[in-house]
Amino acid sequence: MFDPKLLDQCRADDRYAYEAYEFLLDALGFTQDRLGRAPHDDDDPETDYHIAGDELVDGVCALAVQEFGLMAACVFRVWGVHKTDDIGAIVFNLVKAEKISPSDRDNPDDFADLFDLDDHLAGRFEITLARPKKGYR
Repeated sequence: MFDPKLLDQCRADDRYAYEAYEFLLDALGFTQDRLGRAPHDDDDPETDYHIAGDELVDGVCALAVQEFGLMAACVFRVWGVHKTDDIGAIVFNLVKAEKISPSDRDNPDDFADLFDLDDHLAGRFEITLARPKKGYR
């Protein structure tokens, strides 16, 4: 089922696919878990769960590799995500759509040109060739 707020945001900024927004929301939770900053019911309400831009981009890439493997960069391209700045734009669009809460520490520049996204996604893989068995041609 499609989220009406996300659909409205996709219409307002059609650079990114709906799936990119959903994936980024999943990646935020994934990154919070990964960094030990996921909210729990029994936590102090003053606990800071903030994820910095570079931490989120790294979590987005880690989840993409986990979910899509060697196709991660291709999936991102289909979604309109070509550079780390695009991840930041999606984050701020999610804030506009009231899907995530902003922090006064958040800034679009936190996502600007952190690294080459394609290289980072593909660089997490090592392709090795097995030697053929003896007598096999």
